[in-house]
Amino acid sequence: MNKRILAFALLVLAAIGGGVLIWGWIGAGSDTDAPAPVAGAIDAKQMAKLGIRLEAARQVSDLPLASVPGQIVAAPDGRVAVTVPYSGLIVKLMVIEGQAVRRGEALAVVHAPDAIRYGGDLNRAQADVALAQAQANRMRQLHREGIVARARLEEAEARLVQARASAAESRRQLLGSGPGGDGSITLRAPIAGRVAHVGVETGGPVDPQTAPLVIEKADALQVELQLTEALAQQAQPGMGVEIMLPDTAAGAAPRMARGTLLTLAPSLDPVSRSVTARASIDPVPGLVAGKSVNVILRTAGRTTGIVVPATAVTYLNSRPHVFVRTGTGFRRQPVQLAAEVAGQAVIAGGLRAGAQVAVSGLTELKALTAE
Repeated sequence: MNKRILAFALLVLAAIGGGVLIWGWIGAGSDTDAPAPVAGAIDAKQMAKLGIRLEAARQVSDLPLASVPGQIVAAPDGRVAVTVPYSGLIVKLMVIEGQAVRRGEALAVVHAPDAIRYGGDLNRAQADVALAQAQANRMRQLHREGIVARARLEEAEARLVQARASAAESRRQLLGSGPGGDGSITLRAPIAGRVAHVGVETGGPVDPQTAPLVIEKADALQVELQLTEALAQQAQPGMGVEIMLPDTAAGAAPRMARGTLLTLAPSLDPVSRSVTARASIDPVPGLVAGKSVNVILRTAGRTTGIVVPATAVTYLNSRPHVFVRTGTGFRRQPVQLAAEVAGQAVIAGGLRAGAQVAVSGLTELKALTAE
């Protein structure tokens, strides 16, 4: 035995309070099924001293396919521009960027001279409707009495229809703008969410060609992915995606946002030479539009396999191994490593689902099972 490894093993044994080193051999045959030494008599207290932590190997039907860069974006219906029907000036601004608003809540007041003109047009149109209605009623009565021909009645009814159409057009011009008698228009939030953009100041001009305000729904998010050409050939809509988010609380486990691959672009981007894809994503705290993330793409149940944390895999004699918990110790187990994606190792052979493997303290276990 190498003297340096033996010395390290003795130090480890001293650290665990006099644990006994047991050498055993499992299996026989070729190098592929090489005997695996066993380190025994390590209880939970000694594992804690050595920093050894366990996790179970999981059999999953949606294996991680790749980890790709992505950016959180608003869903198509997640951002709504608030526009003005007429040019004018902002006389009162009631919100700031990032502020939460309810649907229908007042955002700003605009003074628009055109609103006065359209308001006057509506009043005149409504007066025309009343006059045309009276004339039509009179012609209807005279026609019944045989005083006027039917053509005169039809002419009066046509004028009534025309007047009503003009009034309806003027009413649509003012619908939803909330104009006051002085030409003021109140801009209101079309959806509940947060103010994502404020592009005006009090006293500044506005016009129908630009959106002075944008409202964004916090729960309407998607993620835009950049896939290599080879990966795009394997990806299909319906595959699962995951985004790992660290929890801000000390010692808390990372949070996972999940979603589904929605679309793949039909061609390569000429600049990045990648394929752009879009996926839905759950709204979780910490995800905001514009945030750059790493996205795990999964196979959506097409294949199954064994998955362990990537920290559970170590290399001995240039071969991947894991340390499997036995009754009282650990067994050094060679495995076939298929892929390593986003902190997860996909095991193609040599390990069964449910086996408890060490995910930390591997250096100490190497020393305890050294040949």
